[in-house]
Amino acid sequence: MKWSFWIDRGGTFTDIVGKRPDGSLTTHKLLSDNPGLYRDAAVAGIRHLLGLKPDQAVTPSWVACVKMGTTVATNALLERKGEPTLLVTTQGFRDALRIAYQNRPRLFDRHIVLPELLYTEVIEAHERMGAHGEVLRALDGAHLRTQLQAAHGRGLRSVAIVFMHGYRYSAHEALAARLAREVGFTQVSASHQTSPLMKLVSRGDTTVVDAYLSPILRRYVAQVASEMPGVPLYFMQSSGGLTDAMAFQGKDAILSGPAGGIVGMARTAQLAFGRGLGLDGPTRVIGFDMGGTSTDVSHFAGEFEREFETQVAGVRMRAPMMSIHTVAAGGGSLLQFDGARFRVGPQSAGANPGPASYRRGGPLALTDANVLLGKIQPSYFPQVFGPGGDQALDTTAVRARFDALLAQIKQTPVATPGLSAESVAEGFVHIAVQQMANAIKKISVARGYDVTEYTLQCFGGAGGQHACLVADALGVSRVLVHPLAGVLSAYGMGLADQSLIREQAVEMRLSAETMDAWVPELQALTRRAEQELRAQPLGQGQMDLRQRVHVRYEGSDAALIVPFGTLADIQAGFEQAYRQRFAFLMGGKALVVEAVSVEAVIAGDAPDEQQQALHPLREVPAREHVRMFSQGAWHPAALVVRADMRAGDQIDGPAIIAEPNATTVVEPGWRAQLTALDHVVLTRVTPRALSFAAGTRVDPVLLEVFNNLFMNIAEQMGLQLQNTAYSVNIKERLDFSCALFDDQGHLIANAPTCRCIWVRWARASKP
Repeated sequence: MKWSFWIDRGGTFTDIVGKRPDGSLTTHKLLSDNPGLYRDAAVAGIRHLLGLKPDQAVTPSWVACVKMGTTVATNALLERKGEPTLLVTTQGFRDALRIAYQNRPRLFDRHIVLPELLYTEVIEAHERMGAHGEVLRALDGAHLRTQLQAAHGRGLRSVAIVFMHGYRYSAHEALAARLAREVGFTQVSASHQTSPLMKLVSRGDTTVVDAYLSPILRRYVAQVASEMPGVPLYFMQSSGGLTDAMAFQGKDAILSGPAGGIVGMARTAQLAFGRGLGLDGPTRVIGFDMGGTSTDVSHFAGEFEREFETQVAGVRMRAPMMSIHTVAAGGGSLLQFDGARFRVGPQSAGANPGPASYRRGGPLALTDANVLLGKIQPSYFPQVFGPGGDQALDTTAVRARFDALLAQIKQTPVATPGLSAESVAEGFVHIAVQQMANAIKKISVARGYDVTEYTLQCFGGAGGQHACLVADALGVSRVLVHPLAGVLSAYGMGLADQSLIREQAVEMRLSAETMDAWVPELQALTRRAEQELRAQPLGQGQMDLRQRVHVRYEGSDAALIVPFGTLADIQAGFEQAYRQRFAFLMGGKALVVEAVSVEAVIAGDAPDEQQQALHPLREVPAREHVRMFSQGAWHPAALVVRADMRAGDQIDGPAIIAEPNATTVVEPGWRAQLTALDHVVLTRVTPRALSFAAGTRVDPVLLEVFNNLFMNIAEQMGLQLQNTAYSVNIKERLDFSCALFDDQGHLIANAPTCRCIWVRWARASKP
């Protein structure tokens, strides 16, 4: 037997779960960016757990395989540090991706800053295919070759090829790709292979992203592989499935890390609900993954939810991704006061320099607020800071920064009597909690799910610090915390299936006659997906082939994904999904099959978690009693180390449960119980305090909290309108705006995109 390693290389921390030869698990956490100590955090963590020297190679004699997710591609996209890329497109369409859909998400900004284009140069190929496959102009290969040679001579090595109607009629794209390889381009991405779906802009963006990021990924994969020669290496894709490192593509890497978290969440939730140990009812959880840079929220009710068209960093992409909503609120989110109200994020302190407490002179961040409030105890937090990477968090720096901020606030009119540094810190925490709660509403309430019937499953290094507060903001009364919650994304890498997803555009009305035309395409796509997965290492296990159909109403733009079956099955599945999402059906409207997709899956490992006998209730031993600031006052709180607890133990809040990779805060009114599976279940045992109305005095915290709440309502209105609209102006250009007014017609909040105002009243107007 050998070691296996499951790794999540995040923006701030890299989490590692190691499976020893005897099957037991061990964990390690270190900063993702620490150039003074190591070149790559993932490899450094593996060496640490194996007891190897810093320059010693990791070999197959010790390691059976490494499965990891990485933010390398995500960061390159966000920071625009990908490979210089050439775009080759149909003549007359050189600016199509820049013009895009002409949507204006921030109408009233006086200075509009458009996202930076990913491609460096454009070549217009002399060619044109018609919408029905007719050759309107044959590809001029000699002209294209000359242009490609010139671009290659200028140093470009990556090319994206996007022709009109190339998603279905690919002969010209295939010829252009062959010419590019002959000229010497090392990365060639053609849209009919990268994203064979309708819509030039999103198909083009996806292809450009693939060409832009794939070389970066190849270099990172080569770097990791060079330090682990011969060790099988797998990477997590945005769709939630593992793939061989050599098949890892840029378009599939955007949500590599967060996807592992969803897999870990789903597998452990199914185990917890399936055993009925502390949790009953169907498996319905809201994933709350709070890390150092951002918070990812997700929904799981028995099967993974995926999206086939998303927008990331100003780029539209049509590639299968886990349905994840991200908000810029993490432990590293900056805390700022603009003279009138408090702000949390979206900027982050990152890993370097990190928050003020990281001993690198960083700015105040959300982690620092929890340090000041006593919810993070430095003695029980990973000691990976300072020049040698072995010191605890710096509480002195945190206190000094908050005292300085308090002095600044007291010089403004918004200062309230008795304001303290702790109340300022708690105000920032409340704002962050509201931002995260609003993000959860977008993937639950906005999709027709009653979030109060769900269990909040929190994970990530900072999730447990805020879980009770977020649950209260949502009206959720139960929280699940896995014993590996602090590294659950890494744990999910080990539980993930090996899979791939292939899709193909159809664009036909749904009827018995048209099924004879597109069903053979689905079956051919299924065979191709099976062959491609079989060709990968470890691709010889039992394979599950899942066929799906993407259906929408004719004239609308909201395609829903339903399982393939008979005509009646597809229609019934679509109507059920549409009614749940939008609460109505469009009677008499024809249905259109937009695309078909196939997921080929070889199942991963099931979580091996042993059931323990429940012990009688006792007074749980506390390592010490500390002070914790909550609900505007200091409270004595028991600090309990997770390893000291046994199955059946209960702890009433306020309390702090510390473990090597996470801290769970049990707020007043909540109770923590350790189940037979070693899961902590947090339950509200006293009714939530009702919110009180804001007084006439402006409170900078309440001002921001209610601003977020009202904006969230306006944004949800806009989402419903966009998804159900017929008009291209509304569904693509976003040529509308949603607003919230009071009963006197005064504007409360609006989510503007254009001058056309759709009005929703806060209360019924007077007659």
